[in-house]
Amino acid sequence: MGPLGFPELLLIFAIALIVFGPRKLPEIGRTIGRAFGEFRRATNELKSSLEDDIDAEQGRSTRPKPDSRSIPAEPSSKP
Repeated sequence: MGPLGFPELLLIFAIALIVFGPRKLPEIGRTIGRAFGEFRRATNELKSSLEDDIDAEQGRSTRPKPDSRSIPAEPSSKP
């Protein structure tokens, strides 16, 4: 099963026109469009949040832990 083609979309539109009528159809279309937009935004926010968390976790695990013995002494300043 592949993506919907033009004949399938035309059949769905015709059935929706018969069931809901021509006056209600634009309102339903807007509502569905807003719902898909909100779903897409929420999905993108979740994906971004997860990627940030993964990057932060990987950044912490790849950095060497500070060790007091490995801190170089400050160079003396000579006038």
